[in-house]
Formats: sequence, structure tokens, C-alpha cells
Amino acid sequence: MCRSIKTLRPPVLPEEATEEDIRAAALQFVRKVSGFRAPAAHNREVFDRAVDEIAASTARLLDGLEVRGGVRTS
Repeated sequence: MCRSIKTLRPPVLPEEATEEDIRAAALQFVRKVSGFRAPAAHNREVFDRAVDEIAASTARLLDGLEVRGGVRTS
């Protein structure tokens, strides 16, 4: 879907994803889905809220994933 979103879990990412990594991926996703690189002022609140929600969901996902062999990602 969006080639600039990178995989954020080990072993692809050698260390734990940072909050910055997660937010950058969320921002790219919202940009792709909305079709806006930067929203107009009247769409800023909903755009930013979507980034926050997706970042939070991504952090929960990464926290709950288990890599083969039972190793947790966080």
C-alpha cells in the first residue's frame, strides 16, 4: 500500500521501535488513506486525531506481537 511505511518489529528492525518510528508510520498511513500530504486547517484536527489513534493502535500491536520462538517484541 504505502512503500514508505517500514516494518517496525524485530528482527526486521533490530531494536524496539521508538515512539517516533511508530508516529512516522501512522502519519504515512493517514496521508495515504486521506490523499492529503498536509490537511487544510479545517481538516487538521481530524487528521491529527487519526494519526494519534493509529500510532496508539500500532504501539499496542507491537507490544502484543510474539516473534517465533516465543520472544516478545517489547
